Amino acid sequence: MTKSSEAVATHREDAKETFLTFDDNLLLAALFGEHSRNLALIEKRTGASITTRGNKVILEGPKDARALARSVLYELYARLERGLDVGSGEIEAAIRMNGDLTRPALTGGIEVGTVKRRITPRSPRQAEYIEKIREHELIFGIGPAGTGKTYLAVASAAAMLLSGEVDRLILSRPAVEAGERLGFLPGDINEKIDPYLRPLYDALYDMMPGNQVLKRLQEGQIEVAPLAFMRGRTLANAFVILDEAQNTTPMQMKMFLTRMGENSKMVVNGDPSQVDLPLGQKSGLIDAVDTLSDIPEIGVVRFTDQDVVRHHLVTKVVQAYNKSDRRLSFDGGKGR
Repeated sequence: MTKSSEAVATHREDAKETFLTFDDNLLLAALFGEHSRNLALIEKRTGASITTRGNKVILEGPKDARALARSVLYELYARLERGLDVGSGEIEAAIRMNGDLTRPALTGGIEVGTVKRRITPRSPRQAEYIEKIREHELIFGIGPAGTGKTYLAVASAAAMLLSGEVDRLILSRPAVEAGERLGFLPGDINEKIDPYLRPLYDALYDMMPGNQVLKRLQEGQIEVAPLAFMRGRTLANAFVILDEAQNTTPMQMKMFLTRMGENSKMVVNGDPSQVDLPLGQKSGLIDAVDTLSDIPEIGVVRFTDQDVVRHHLVTKVVQAYNKSDRRLSFDGGKGR
């Protein structure tokens, strides 16, 4: 809870109920949502029952459920005070942030500002990831799809480019995906490569107006290229992102990491459970994290299925596949 929300929101509680009072009635309409849909979602996710009376909110239910609902309501109210939106995604994020009692709260003041968006973390590890990107020159983000690894890295890179902290933004991916081969795709080399780089473009256009992206691409301030195009270069005064890094070989990863020049920052992202390399080929991402684990200047953030910030069913899908993979591993892969 921020200091400003403490000043305008108070609470008291007894054995069965928690009573919240908010000072700004104009913000409450956005906090509650149309037809109180935000409150309904908070009730569903926290297990607390919520009743409103004017600018007062009454929470009923188990003590832990009430405490979580109170923290979520305070955090969302603080977002509204800062001029940020509140919707289902923000509610799910606030529940994740406040529901993980094993980790310290890292939300205070953590956000990434770009031309089009002000982005705040939606899980404790996302907050840790943003902090690591700020503090370290080389960062590894490891974990399943949907945890915001690429999105937050591109947001941080765009913010540093726009503020003049770096001169260039370089986004790269290995051109290996799900067993497909470039040679079988139609078109020239640029048309063959483009589908593999499209997720990076999508994230970039979400941070900056399209005309700015095109202008900076033409001027070379932004470069989106396959990993192979990095060979032989020294990348100075740049923010460099390597996405889908689980599909690099150890040799490719070493090549990439040794491209780092003065005043540069590198973020390497990937999901070790989604390696598309030939059978028996070790992933360069796994090898790099193992090899470099003793270097304290390198930041490593390990996301889990609890950090998936897409539709809540995506979290359940990831958990189901992880459970299936563990079962197959335990029985020696029978039935594959």
